[in-house]
Amino acid sequence: MSALTVANQLTLLRMLLIPALVILVLYGNNGWALVVFIVAGVTDGLDGMLARWWGQRTSLGALLDPMADKLLVLSTFVVLSLPELDLPNQFPVWLTVLVISRDVIIVVTAAIVHFSLGHRTFTPTLLGKATTFVHILGATVALFLNWRGHTSVVFELAIYATLAITLASGLHYILHATRTLGDSG
Repeated sequence: MSALTVANQLTLLRMLLIPALVILVLYGNNGWALVVFIVAGVTDGLDGMLARWWGQRTSLGALLDPMADKLLVLSTFVVLSLPELDLPNQFPVWLTVLVISRDVIIVVTAAIVHFSLGHRTFTPTLLGKATTFVHILGATVALFLNWRGHTSVVFELAIYATLAITLASGLHYILHATRTLGDSG
C-alpha cells in the first residue's frame, strides 16, 4: 500500500490550508478564514474515518495527522493573538504562550522518555483529545465572532476553558511520563 493514501492526502491538504488561513486573518478576510478553518476541520474528521474504513492506516498518517492538528491550532492561536491586528476577539498572548509551551513540554518529555527507555508509544488520551477539541472550538468561536465583528461572553468562556484544559492535560502528560520513567527504573 502506498503511503500517500487518500487519508494522508487530506492531512496534507489540511497542512496546506494553514498558510491560507493565516494570510486571510492577517488581511482581515475573517469570513474566508473561518471557511478555511472549517474545511481544515472537515479534513481532520475525514482523514481518520477514511483510514479506518478503508484499512489504510499508515505510519506516515500516524505522524502527519497529529502534526497537522498541532500546526493548525498553534498557527491559529498565534495569528489570533497578534495585538496589531486589533481583532474584536483575540487570544491573550499569555494563553497562546501556554498552549505552545504545553506542546513543547510534551515533545521534550517524549524525547526524554525515548532516549532514556527506547521507543515508547504514547497513545492519545481522552484528555489530550479533549484538549485538541477545546482548542479547535475556541479558535472556531474566535474566527466566527471576528467574522461577525462583535464580541461575546462565549469567547471569554472559551479562553478560560482553554486555560483549564491546557493545564490539566499538560500536567497529566508529565505525570504519565514520570510514571513511565519511574516504572522502568
